[in-house]
Amino acid sequence: MHSKLQEERLDHLLREFKEDSGRYRDLETGDGYEAKRTALRSLMNIRMPGKMREDVLRVQDEFLSEEVKEKGVITAEEIPTVKDQYGCDGPYGEKLSLWQGDITRLAVGAIVNAANAQMLGCFVPCHGCIDNAIHSAAGIQLREECSRYMRHKKIRYGPQYEEPTGQAVLTKGYRLPAEHVIHTVGPIVRDCLTDGLKKDLEDCYQNVLKCCMENGIRTVAFCCISTGEFRFPNEEAARIAVKTVLHFLEIYGQEFDRVIFNVFKDVDREIYERELQGNITGGHETSS
Repeated sequence: MHSKLQEERLDHLLREFKEDSGRYRDLETGDGYEAKRTALRSLMNIRMPGKMREDVLRVQDEFLSEEVKEKGVITAEEIPTVKDQYGCDGPYGEKLSLWQGDITRLAVGAIVNAANAQMLGCFVPCHGCIDNAIHSAAGIQLREECSRYMRHKKIRYGPQYEEPTGQAVLTKGYRLPAEHVIHTVGPIVRDCLTDGLKKDLEDCYQNVLKCCMENGIRTVAFCCISTGEFRFPNEEAARIAVKTVLHFLEIYGQEFDRVIFNVFKDVDREIYERELQGNITGGHETSS
């Protein structure tokens, strides 16, 4: 059940976002809460960057903050380490975790977003990608910050600029429990998996971790970068993710309190379990 206040916020936001859209001013949304919520998320998803009145943003922030409370915020301390969960007592067993669930619930220093080269989030209404989920939970201010970043880049490099694969871009987290979002554009597998694509994915993980170090972020949650829509094979992606993080921690482990591998699907959880247990055994990292 949703509170009366939350229902009032939803109705208010629907009116404002419909009016703001122009084209969808007369959109029929239905009477139920879930139908209205779907319509609001859709309007947020399709909205181009641009100013919104402060009073509307305030209600949006209150609404999204309440939704986070309803879903339940998860802190790093509540997530077991690999050592606690699987008995992996290698040198990084206390710094690594595997957690299955909605990444937008995590109260950590940063969550990682698998962005696209346009860096503005997903414009497909209620799409199932993580880019859409993160922007929808953060609020429209996240797209606006990403747009400012891209405008700056286009002034410097030209109007056709797209964010290169493998880089890391830091933004605020806005209404997310996470303090920051680190956006990285993963490689897209179009025909076959190549060594170059593997190196690009490795760069994603390395540069996100470097970004954390440069900004004093000690707890980070990675999504499964480039799997799904970008068609990177899940098992190879997990192998690269675990290997790259472990090698980075060998040098800079003191800079991190926790690195979390966040998965959503059962198949990815099973793959990461094998990778983590295979790479952290008996107090020694296996060669791979």
